[in-house]
Parts: sequence; structure tokens; C-alpha cells
Amino acid sequence: MSYYASSRNEGDHYATLLGIVCSLYGTTPAASFGPLALKAVREHMVDSQRWNRETLNGHVGRIKRVFKWAASNELVPPSVFHGLETVAGLRRGRTTAREGGRILPVSEEHVDAVLPHLSRQVRAMVEFQRVTGCRPGEIVILRPGDIDRTADVWVYTPATHKNAHRGHSRRIYCGPQAQDVLRPFLLRPTDEYTFSPVEAERERRETRHAARVTPLSTGNVPGSNRTKHPKRTAGTHYTTSSYARAIRTACKASEVPHWSPNQLRHAVATRLRRDYGIEAARVALGHSDAGTTQIYAEVDEQLARKVAAEVG
Repeated sequence: MSYYASSRNEGDHYATLLGIVCSLYGTTPAASFGPLALKAVREHMVDSQRWNRETLNGHVGRIKRVFKWAASNELVPPSVFHGLETVAGLRRGRTTAREGGRILPVSEEHVDAVLPHLSRQVRAMVEFQRVTGCRPGEIVILRPGDIDRTADVWVYTPATHKNAHRGHSRRIYCGPQAQDVLRPFLLRPTDEYTFSPVEAERERRETRHAARVTPLSTGNVPGSNRTKHPKRTAGTHYTTSSYARAIRTACKASEVPHWSPNQLRHAVATRLRRDYGIEAARVALGHSDAGTTQIYAEVDEQLARKVAAEVG
């Protein structure tokens, strides 16, 4: 499991899932965790989480892989893993789990609407994504040391990425707009994360304190009304989940339809294909084939209408 520990986004998935398993079966010996227990965990996730059917099937597969690793290291009998393998994935129309549907590009208007409701850090992450088309998992782990700034166009090489295990390289090219977004956040050690939730929380508290009307001699002393044992604390870097959660909260505050960070990538794909062609979009998004880019890039409606009007 050392690979998953070094892959930050995948590691976050495993940490979340094992937390759910332990909350339900923490006192059960691992050797006694069987198919019915796995189905119970899955039903709990269906009822309590926002995940769609495809995501749930993927998460159940991750739980199975944990027990496969345990069996291969003789921590549990092989029969435990083989039993879990009999649990089939959820099928369309045969579960109450919602379907994921297609991911559509987010409109510029909806992105602009949420920006005033985001922290300085998350706002910069959104702006960087909307000009580079990088994946959410690539922006949350960005560090100053991962960026080559020796040329006019900077090159960001993520420490880990989606297709690293396939031997693919990943480079994200940062033009003037992307550089302007990053520059205020790069004055820190090269191995620290560029976008810090701790920093964002500190700035939020400082802003609230500066706007305080009640004199310091009355009311709460700064920091005295904090929860002693909060369920969630700011980490050293954002995760794809906390990044998406910040955007979801901002969407509610701005009263626009909810959109996710992945929709920014789809929007960039559509724009690049329209303005520069499918090959340029493929290279910028880091796809190995144009077919994948076609999935991300929606057909531009304005272009379709123009062609229809001209050709009849």
C-alpha cells in the first residue's frame, strides 16, 4: 500500500473509506469482515454520502484492494478477500444510488459569480484551473519547487498525477495569466504547498477581527469561542474534496447552480478545441489520445448554429 500512501489524492480516498469501515466495524476482527459487512458499508455510503453509483463502485473496489493487500501479506486468510470479491458492483436501475451523468463545462458567468465568495487561496486555484485546464488533483498539490520558471512559459510538473503509474509524464504550461495567479503564493519554501488551508483560515479570522464592531473589552476574546475538538481542521494542503466543498459552499452563497472543479477542466477543453483545434487541446490537457479530449470537450453550440445557418 506504499504507492497509495505516496499518491496524495488516492491516499485521501483510502483514509476516508477506512474511516467509514472502522466507524461501523471497528471492533470486528478483520478476518471476520465478510461480504455482508461490505454490503452494509456500501449501503451506509449510499445513504450518507453524495457519491454517485460509479464512484461508489470504485470505492468498494478500494476496500477490496485493502483486504487483497492484507491477504497477500498474510494478515488475513485469503478466503476473506475471495469472499469480498463475490460482492458485485451496483448496477444501473437496481440501486437507490444516484447516477453520475455527463460532466458538462461550467459557464464563465457561474464561475465569476462564486469568486467573491471564495478565500484568496481557493479563488487562485479556480483561476489557475480555468486558464490551464489542469486536474483538481494537480492544483491541490502544487508546490513552488515543482515549477520550472527559467523560461517565458513556466512548466509545472506535478509530483504525482493520474497516469503516473502508466509511465506517462505530465507537464502543465503556465502562460502570463497563470503566472500572475501563482506569483503572490510562491514566496514560501519550495517544498511547501502553494495553497494552504491553514493560511486561508488565518486570513479569514483576521478579516472578521478587523470588521469587529464590539470593543475588545467586551464580548468574546479573539480565539476564545473556537470549538475545542472540531470535527474538521485545516490541513497543510487542500484535497480534491475540500476544494470541491469550498466551491459548493460558494455556489450556495452566490445562488448559482452547483458546479465542480472538474467542470472547469471541461470548459477549458471546449474552449481550446474551438479556438486551437483538437490536437492543441489534447496536448494542453495531457491526454494521450484525442478520443479522451473529445469526451472532455463539448461541441460548441455557437459554432454548430453558425454552420447550420450557413449550410442550411
